Amino acid sequence: MATRFGGYMGRVVLVDLTSQTVAEYPWTDEDREKYIGGKIMAAKVLSDHLTGQEQPFSEENWIVVSTGPLTGTGAPSSGRFDLSCISPQTGILTSSNCGGSFGYHLKKAGIDALILKGRCEKHTWLEIDNGRFTFHDADEDGLWGLKVTEGQEKLESLLVKQWGARRAFGQLMIGPGGENLVLYSAVLSGERAAGRTGVGAVFGWKNLKAIAATGTHEIRVAHPEKNEKWNQKWFQYLRKHPLTGNQLPRMGTAGLVSAMQMRGMLATKNYSAGRYDQFELVNGETLAEEQNIVNKGCLTCPIKCARTVDVKGREVKGPELETLVLLGGGICNDNLGDILRWNNELDELGLDTISCASTIAYAMEANEKDLWDNGLKFGETAGLSQLFEDIAHRRGIGNELAEGSRRLSKKYGGAEFAIQSKGLELAAYEPRRAVGQGLGYAVSNRGGCHLNGGYLVILEGLGLFTNPQTPHAKADFTMLFQDLMEMISATGQCLFTSYGFFPGFLITRPNGVVTKIVNGAIPFIGWALRFMNKCPRALALHLPVFQQTKAMIYAVGMKMNFGKYIRCGERGYTLDRWVSTRFGIRAKDDSLPKRLTDVAQDPKDPRTKVPLEKMKKTYYRARGWDQDGVPTERTLKKLGIL
Repeated sequence: MATRFGGYMGRVVLVDLTSQTVAEYPWTDEDREKYIGGKIMAAKVLSDHLTGQEQPFSEENWIVVSTGPLTGTGAPSSGRFDLSCISPQTGILTSSNCGGSFGYHLKKAGIDALILKGRCEKHTWLEIDNGRFTFHDADEDGLWGLKVTEGQEKLESLLVKQWGARRAFGQLMIGPGGENLVLYSAVLSGERAAGRTGVGAVFGWKNLKAIAATGTHEIRVAHPEKNEKWNQKWFQYLRKHPLTGNQLPRMGTAGLVSAMQMRGMLATKNYSAGRYDQFELVNGETLAEEQNIVNKGCLTCPIKCARTVDVKGREVKGPELETLVLLGGGICNDNLGDILRWNNELDELGLDTISCASTIAYAMEANEKDLWDNGLKFGETAGLSQLFEDIAHRRGIGNELAEGSRRLSKKYGGAEFAIQSKGLELAAYEPRRAVGQGLGYAVSNRGGCHLNGGYLVILEGLGLFTNPQTPHAKADFTMLFQDLMEMISATGQCLFTSYGFFPGFLITRPNGVVTKIVNGAIPFIGWALRFMNKCPRALALHLPVFQQTKAMIYAVGMKMNFGKYIRCGERGYTLDRWVSTRFGIRAKDDSLPKRLTDVAQDPKDPRTKVPLEKMKKTYYRARGWDQDGVPTERTLKKLGIL
């Protein structure tokens, strides 16, 4: 299936795991222009297939592994790829984004996306070599049962033996967590994880241990000289920006811990508080000064936000913000060395650190409140390494913890402190001091995700400082940021490139006159954002702080401006929601636990809780969804979905 666009390989493949056959999946240039790639493309493929009756652990649950058009074009931080399916953790459509090298190598193999249907009869790993597919026995080759790094090293040795030489390749791998169907198990590519919503368990149910991809295809661009010059300019912009050129390279995401502590946003003791007294022992400064060996980044990344640390004599990926917070103050632990070790252990087992940590925090509180006698206590962490093993292998109490906090709260009670939305545990930002982020958690398509939720905390104290307690304009900014990030993910880029959207002086001069005016004005411009949404032609321009639109012109050869960019993101976000409504998602599911909506974080300040229902109504109106949270026929037609 040839394409007139650059950046695409022009081939989408449907792999039947049951029959071990491969077929071409029709995907036209019209599809590429409407649904771009990545998670938006996957939403369209799954929308055309899913009825709402499918179960996560079934042959009808397709997995879509999709790349974006900017991957392999030299664009900054463009090594991302996406895995989408019905989540066993939430029961609805999900996507999990990853920064490993697999997406790039899949394109080098001549393929834009894989669609995996059916189920392997026996434990299997799949080899893709320049578009040729070979199914291998994962038991016979000794892969099934291995932890992630051991499995990746074993797979590489098998391929080298088969090829007779070392070749560049990318791989996906699950650990014991995925094999044993832990509902929050991950798929890893190198040290990077598609961590959230349990895609690893779907791989495990399908008996698919790993996929390896290699190839020598050229990834062509539409306008090579213009693309190269634009990327050089873009790299320089990101290197000079205070967030992407200073904060993230210096301390990674862990650098936010101290700011979150100051703002009262640091999830502590299962979100019962927003500050942790011992935060300085587990913050980004301590990690950078005492533990970090070297910074690393994903493919074509100028930011290099990843930390490298020593664990038992090995240099491994260090913890990011979520892991530091949730395995730190979240369970009342101030030992940074333990967090480094646990982070590595969870990666090796193929478990999502966010959901695992929050599920354990729920269990500790349930034990404290005499709801569930499980022996787990805040601040007592000596047995956690063994507990992680038990979760991954579903042994003893680990078998129950493998189900996540929502299912446990239905069994033992305590739903008000099971900190999840739609079954997905929240990230580390305590939303009672950032109510826009609270709205984002609740309405996020995949559950309690800070990124799919729009990441309003960047306005509410972690970039700018708009009043974090006011609900005004938060719904409109949530919609805008969700649509922008939906599109950035679809193109194959890291969401950190979106930080460049904020002019640097607003970050470096927080007390400047202009910054104060901007912060003060934001709650009053929701109407303008709604106008932009209804009339994207008014934004038929290129913003100097947003390089993504011209990248789509130079690399892909696709007509693009800021208005069209937003509309593509809106189409993807709404399509995702529309599919999940087939599985029963309604306004009642856009919820948060009562701890966050009914209990003030500061008893003396009743504003320190999330006014969710008020913001939801505004959000639905802005999106063109009905009062029950379902996209209207008019909206679906406006976006070209119907």
